[in-house]
Parts: sequence; C-alpha cells; structure tokens
Amino acid sequence: MIKLRLTKVNLFFNNYIMKKIILFIYIFTSVTLIYADNDNQFLSDELAPGWKKELGYKLPEPGSYKLYNIRKAGNGQVVDKKGNSIDLYSAMNNKITLLSFIYSNCSDKNGCPLATAVFYKIQEKLKKEKYLLKNLKMISLSFDPEYDTPSIMSLYGKDLSYIDADWRFLTTSSLNYLTPILQSYDQPVIRKYKKDGSYDGVQSHILRVYLIDDKKLIRNIYNVDFLHPDLLINDIKTLLLGNE
Repeated sequence: MIKLRLTKVNLFFNNYIMKKIILFIYIFTSVTLIYADNDNQFLSDELAPGWKKELGYKLPEPGSYKLYNIRKAGNGQVVDKKGNSIDLYSAMNNKITLLSFIYSNCSDKNGCPLATAVFYKIQEKLKKEKYLLKNLKMISLSFDPEYDTPSIMSLYGKDLSYIDADWRFLTTSSLNYLTPILQSYDQPVIRKYKKDGSYDGVQSHILRVYLIDDKKLIRNIYNVDFLHPDLLINDIKTLLLGNE
C-alpha cells in the first residue's frame, strides 16, 4: 500500500514537472518572439512556425478555397479522464475535430508541446466566436497509454482548457488498442525497450495534426511546418461555410 501511494505521488510529481516544462517553453518562446518582431536576430530558426505570433504570409478568405476529402478518419476504443471506454467517433461528437497524438512527458519543443500550444492558442483566438467554438472539437490522444493513464491525461489538460472550448484529453487502455488507431491515421511512432524487452516509453514520433469534418472525413493534415493557429482556424471556418 505504501509503495502504491509513493508510485502515485511520483507520477503526479513527474507530470506536474512536465506541465511546467511545457508552460515554460510556451512562455519563453512567446517572449522571445515579441522581441523578434523588433529585431530578427533574436528569431531562432529552430522554432516551428506555430510558435510565432504571425504566420508570415496572407491567407485566402475562408470559403474561397476547397479542402479535399483525403480519406475516412480512423476509429477505435479510447478512454476518457474518468476511465470510461468510448469509441473515438463518439468523442468527436459530430463536430469538426482537430486531433493530435501527444504524450505527456514529451520535451521536444517542436513536438507535443507545440501541438498543445497551438490548440491553446486556437481557443484563445476563438473565445469571442462562440459559434465556431460550439462546432469545434479538439482531441489530444496519448501515444503512451502505459504511462498516460486517464488520471495523468486529466492532470495534463487540467489548466489548459478553461474557455468554452470542447477540448478532451484521452488515452487508451493499452498499446493493443492504440496501435490500430495509429495505423489508420498513418501516424508513425518509435518506442523504446529495455534490454530485457520490456517497454520503456516513446522515443520519437512525427508531429501530425488532423482536421476532420463532421462526417468523419480527414480534410487536412498539418505537419510541423504548417501547424499554425491562424491556418487551422482558416480551414475550420472554410469547413463551416461549406456546411451552411
């Protein structure tokens, strides 16, 4: 019993530290880019566009372009913060959905912290546009169910979604349930294993965020070079205009 309590305390502490690291990266890059607006020498080429305040080019008017049907979005069994098993389609709730795969102890600033920061910025930018928020779902689904339990994912997202945004932090009950979901989205991930063959967490992954319409069709896939809140919001508005 004592060992179990210590394990829970350690998990809570480790996740708390990782959240602080993510918030530090977010604040540091934001402050850096404020100064970068006045002096480009402060702008690091290592920072992904999503960290920048401005996109750097003018976007077309929402609805003036078409987003093609790439393929059907994948489904599968996921677990919510209360430990309830639901299918991914149900979590989308027939809304336009932004889906990202993350893991809570990722420390790559252009990886999971970037995807999380972009989602955070989207809800900030849309906080006065209630119609858009009402029709938008954001889902952060864990790469690492062995570590990211429902309680860990709940803690990870606790202070991130505070507006009326529908943002859920989900996991799966095991890698057996997660693997077919990742395969259906063509989402690569490399895992670590100890010398004895036991699982040792996520080593690396390719950052991808999926824009899924209310008919469960993937309409765009964003990599690190195109993951910027302004671009995603423009595409969301385009899909909504197409539904009117």
